[in-house]
Amino acid sequence: MNFYDFNVLDINNNEVPLSNYKGKIVLVVNTASKCGLTPQYEGLEKMYKEFKDKDFVILGFPCNQFMGQEPGTNDDIKEFCSLTYDVTFPLFSKVNVNGKDQHPLFKWLKSHTKSFLKRNVKWNFTKFLIGRDGEFIERFEPATKPEDFHNKIKDLL
Repeated sequence: MNFYDFNVLDINNNEVPLSNYKGKIVLVVNTASKCGLTPQYEGLEKMYKEFKDKDFVILGFPCNQFMGQEPGTNDDIKEFCSLTYDVTFPLFSKVNVNGKDQHPLFKWLKSHTKSFLKRNVKWNFTKFLIGRDGEFIERFEPATKPEDFHNKIKDLL
């Protein structure tokens, strides 16, 4: 199984096969609008705009599992991201990233974390990097800012 085997719902509740992103470098991020790390949207959007024409995409998955920091509806989230951070990268419906109701995509992403003790997503803005072949490359923890791995993305492209 790889990244392309999953289907997800976009922010408008339309089903999207992740195979639509075949051949691209993909960064999957669990996001939140009311988090101390929310300003990372700015760096993510900057990275997306810089590299989107070079087969790079960021996929944002809002999550309300960490201190209720994403309480809004999909429409609220879409409006906040657009008006506050001018987000243009694809956003998806809210998901659970941990627990019995976790989205299967996040179960797969987390399965690639080497340390069992660090396997769960610890907070919003955990980032997962996927290669052009749909295989997992690397995980970046929440405090890792987009500019901290900018050169890694650039080298992959």
